[in-house]
Amino acid sequence: MSRREKLEALLAESPEDTFLRYALALAFASEGNHDQARLRLEALLEDDSHYIPAYFQLAQIHVQLGRPDEARPVLVRGIEMARRAGDAHAESEMTGFLEQL
Repeated sequence: MSRREKLEALLAESPEDTFLRYALALAFASEGNHDQARLRLEALLEDDSHYIPAYFQLAQIHVQLGRPDEARPVLVRGIEMARRAGDAHAESEMTGFLEQL
């Protein structure tokens, strides 16, 4: 059973678990299925806009898909959410990535 399949099984038991949803999206990305990863991260952020790591990952996936213009607003929103949460590390990481685009 692959890592993705294990995460899918866990998520079937706990469908609202934000971390499992995030981990599954990253598993899709690591398999090269960036479209599925993007869809899952977007859905996660719709349901839990305070899950800060998802913003950075979603922005990176947009860039990997050749869509840097779609990454910028994700980063801007993520930076604001990180500021509100007092997460200086995430804010700095996303600010640096935004500046590179």
